[in-house]
Amino acid sequence: MEVLSVSAPSPAPDETAEPYRRRWLILVAMLVAEIMDLLDASIVNVAGPDLERSLGAGPVGLQWVIGGYALTLGAGLVLGGRLGDRYGRRRMFLIGLGSFTASSLLCAVAPNIGSLIGFRLLQGVAGAMLLPQGLGLLRENFSGPELTKVFAVFGPVLGLGGIVGPVLGGFLIEGDFFGLGWRSVFLVNLPIGITALIVAATFVPKRAGDRAVRVDLTGAALVVASCALLVLPLNQGQEDGWPLWTWLCMAASAAGFALFAVQQRRAAAAGRAPLVTPGLLRKPAFTVGLGGIALFFGGLIGTQLVLTLYLQIGRHFTAGDAGLGNLPLAVGTAIGGAVSGAFLADRIGRKVLQIGPLVQLAGAAALWFELDGLDATSFSIRDIAPGVAVAGIGAGMVIAALFSFILAAVDDDEIGSASGVLSAVQAVGGSIGVAVFGSVFFAKAGAGDFVTGFQHALIVQACLLAAFFAITFLLPRKGRPEEDQHGLTPEAAAGDSDVQHLSV
Repeated sequence: MEVLSVSAPSPAPDETAEPYRRRWLILVAMLVAEIMDLLDASIVNVAGPDLERSLGAGPVGLQWVIGGYALTLGAGLVLGGRLGDRYGRRRMFLIGLGSFTASSLLCAVAPNIGSLIGFRLLQGVAGAMLLPQGLGLLRENFSGPELTKVFAVFGPVLGLGGIVGPVLGGFLIEGDFFGLGWRSVFLVNLPIGITALIVAATFVPKRAGDRAVRVDLTGAALVVASCALLVLPLNQGQEDGWPLWTWLCMAASAAGFALFAVQQRRAAAAGRAPLVTPGLLRKPAFTVGLGGIALFFGGLIGTQLVLTLYLQIGRHFTAGDAGLGNLPLAVGTAIGGAVSGAFLADRIGRKVLQIGPLVQLAGAAALWFELDGLDATSFSIRDIAPGVAVAGIGAGMVIAALFSFILAAVDDDEIGSASGVLSAVQAVGGSIGVAVFGSVFFAKAGAGDFVTGFQHALIVQACLLAAFFAITFLLPRKGRPEEDQHGLTPEAAAGDSDVQHLSV
């Protein structure tokens, strides 16, 4: 599951004026763009063996193909929101959507693994320009009860998109239509993207941006550099034997993030518009919440990847079967999210964030013993489905509520900036999870011990969940109401002009 990153709320339209009659086509274009992102975040997970056969991709190359997209997406999200404020959300949406579609084509025709990695990084940049424009465009064209209905549509549709990704990817690769193999998982974006581009260009009304909005390019550069210095050694370290340069890069990354915090405070003091509201970093509950987001989603995305790798490489599942093998996790996540979002979070408060990881740990423990008891000659997904599904239920309980509890620690006028940062940390945390869990799995899988590689990944996940569990005690006891998170209340709608989110 992902977080939909969207632009800051623009002033609500005048409810006495006649609404734009083709506004529902705007919602269609927004949904298509978001589904493309969700598909690209997960559809490549089942392409590993095919990439190895076609391009000679090794473990590190595969980690970059999967995690590189999330890295540049997360590093650029807040900047993308600012660009939409300055140059107009429609313009940035069209630029982002066109660039995303074009970079998908480049990925599909990549001649080697190095080119594919580079094009995936570009695709993430395009996504960072595209995704932050959604809520602002919707608020410009919907209001009142209609806007509430719009948000009600997003959750199920995007949740389905997250589930469909591995299944669709497996179907396309196994079908090998026209001999395209893995390339079809990127080519599928072309008809979708072109159609959405035509709809958006035709039906989204033009509105000028605010040229008075300043774009903090120095802060954006510091974020990108710090993220790269962190993910690069995590991806390369295992294969290279953790040389000195990997540790120096990680130390430089920590220094870069610290420098970013100082630079943001100085920019605000000088009257310039920072990327992040400096007051956020002085709120302990918010800062530990950032750590919780990174820990939780790093562990979740990492174990999803390891599950798929285990099925394909360790158990020789086809791409299609590996995609279907993710269904117990997806169904469990949907059940946990429905229970948590419908009533549990409201009734027991932050305890839902403590029960969730405990349920995940129980699922991981069950999965450990299921792996230990596997028959060496016969295997089906039913052998591990119970543990995987239970872990998914715990994950869904956290996903449905986590953002609301962290946002409860910030003031109304800080919601835009806060949720933008959380969305970015979620994406970067997923990229780090791919690097760490991929390295842990391949350390044993490279010698043919796939079960131990999977079990070692479960140990890492357990450590991350234990740390996340401890962090939850520092979060507010009650979450922020759903309408506040979307900027629907007058107080929130008057907030910062950064990035907001919709948790799904």
